[in-house]
Amino acid sequence: MLDADETDASEDFAVLWTASAVRERCERIYAAGRAGALAHFSINEARLDAVADYVIETMRSAYPSLEIPLHSRWRHFEVGGIDRWARLRAGLGRLPRDEIARTGFDLAVVSVLLDAGAGPAWRYREAESGHLISRSEGLGVASLRLFESQAFGARADRVALDDINADTLGRAFQVSAENPLVGLEGRAQLLNRVGRAIAAAPTFFGTEPRVGNLFDFFRVMAPSGVLPAATILIVLLNALAGVWPSQTVRNGVALGDVWEHPAIVTADATRGLVPFHKLAQWLAYSLIEPLEAGGIAVSDLNGLTGLAEYRNGGLFIDLGVLVPQAPAALQEVHAVGSEIVVEWRALTVACLDRVANRVRAKLGRTAAEFPLAKVLEGGTWRAGRRIAAARRPGGAPLIRIASDGTVF
Repeated sequence: MLDADETDASEDFAVLWTASAVRERCERIYAAGRAGALAHFSINEARLDAVADYVIETMRSAYPSLEIPLHSRWRHFEVGGIDRWARLRAGLGRLPRDEIARTGFDLAVVSVLLDAGAGPAWRYREAESGHLISRSEGLGVASLRLFESQAFGARADRVALDDINADTLGRAFQVSAENPLVGLEGRAQLLNRVGRAIAAAPTFFGTEPRVGNLFDFFRVMAPSGVLPAATILIVLLNALAGVWPSQTVRNGVALGDVWEHPAIVTADATRGLVPFHKLAQWLAYSLIEPLEAGGIAVSDLNGLTGLAEYRNGGLFIDLGVLVPQAPAALQEVHAVGSEIVVEWRALTVACLDRVANRVRAKLGRTAAEFPLAKVLEGGTWRAGRRIAAARRPGGAPLIRIASDGTVF
């Protein structure tokens, strides 16, 4: 049992496990940047309109009618115009609506947690289509094929998650010396931690531990059939506590995707800490569709934030909104928790909100009509990839990060 001091500390840190905390603390770092008080970046706000124009151009190229789906893992399952989820679901036979939702949860959690950056050299050859697919789309298709294989049998329960190892993942993801995938061991360990977490949390995952049982928890939470998007994140951060990669530990509490930056000044134990919860928010976005397929409407999509990852972040450096104070830093490899990376990620989240507002104003759409999830999909990450490909061989990110395959 926690003693009084540990309980107080846990309550202090719990305020960081919300999307509103991500937004608020990233805004503090943005304010410091506007004041010229950051060590690594200055901000050229005059370039935000140019970014919005570039994002709209990118949107219209991908979605001419501007009928844009939500940013989520499900888009990657559709690469090449193939609806792989529909095929998988059809192969399971006639299932009740709730069971389809549970299976969607199983797939989304497994796939999202395997989705940290693949590295520039990795490719996946899909046997069924013959397509050679790279980056997040390749990881998405490879993880779906793994999910429907004998290793999972289209069900993410304790046994399947415990049995995953780096060798299994390596075979499923076609990894070789010529086709390397960064962080293979870290990805396998992440799924193993999910298996332990669902076994330790029957309130969320049932007495027969299965990821998909979390759908039933949400259904009880939403008796009216409506669930705010930000609530999804809070539940995920608590239900899967101990799963989220964390190098930041305070008073014995592992904080997940939360990092240190000196611009965050508070009077409590959270001083110096800025949360991002990139993987958890990516998962929250990716659970919206299976929730709605199960009859639960998700409200206030703008309650979640933009994702602090290198495509979104690279867009703002490439187009001159974020200006490195020391350009030589772009030639170095940085740790995920380094001050320059934390600063970059925080500024990215704040810039995404500003660009989303400009995109809506230029298109004459409201925030409800054109939520951040559509701006991201249409959108900023696509524009970040596009400008990177135009400026650097292979579309490599401007800031190089030493990744273990669990955050980016």
